[in-house]
Amino acid sequence: MFNFCSLYSGSSGNSLFVESDNTKLLIDTGESAKKIIEALENINVNISDINAILVTHEHLDHVKGLGTISKKYNIPVFANSETWNSMPVQENKINPINKRYFKNDEILEINDLKIFPFSIPHDAANPCGFNISKDNTKISIATDLGHIDERIMGNLENSCFILLESNYEDDILKCSSYPYPLKRRILGPKGHLSNTNAGDAISHLLNYGLKHVMLGHLSKENNFPELAYKTVIEQLIKHDFDENSINLSVAKRFSNSPLLHLEKDFSCF
Repeated sequence: MFNFCSLYSGSSGNSLFVESDNTKLLIDTGESAKKIIEALENINVNISDINAILVTHEHLDHVKGLGTISKKYNIPVFANSETWNSMPVQENKINPINKRYFKNDEILEINDLKIFPFSIPHDAANPCGFNISKDNTKISIATDLGHIDERIMGNLENSCFILLESNYEDDILKCSSYPYPLKRRILGPKGHLSNTNAGDAISHLLNYGLKHVMLGHLSKENNFPELAYKTVIEQLIKHDFDENSINLSVAKRFSNSPLLHLEKDFSCF
């Protein structure tokens, strides 16, 4: 068994669920404890059964419920030292015995899952994405990244499933009411990934076993699901792929996605 579910995804809050035969993980807890518990219940998962929480970075839309959930349900939290140092409000709620550390670009094992946190370019202390592997199946989580370089692309290659950021549509952002400094931040090399960027990355990764992509972390103001989907498909066509080349979906902002059964529905290298 190897399952994935997006509980919440977007600029409002982010939390993901990964499940294997022996392990249940949350990746980020950027909504309230109540909302995360409700989303888990929708897929018949009890919060008390969560084995660990992985943290990508310290921004509030990724850690809002972290301290409360860990404290109330005695769940270990894994983050790198720079991220721990950058979220004192959440850290102070967590029992010291549940504070766990990893280093970016070094393999971490939790029960039957191998996890590789890889560094990403974002304006946080030491942000990361994750490769999560079980047997011969590899999935990847990559959001909050201002650009994708060769190193990141190498980490994403040979994934059969990716939750990939598709934050904004270029023209909408440029014409939005956002102040200029905020636009520069989003568009910058440590900002966020656009729909066009996501489509280009997916086009490359189709040559490396990618079967299914869920677009995530959409901006509420500068994007919407139908447009993200359309732009990505247009980029695939531009790169000589058709829309049937991949199973493409968009993560929901305020509710959970269907539970994906990765070993059953996907084949990987």
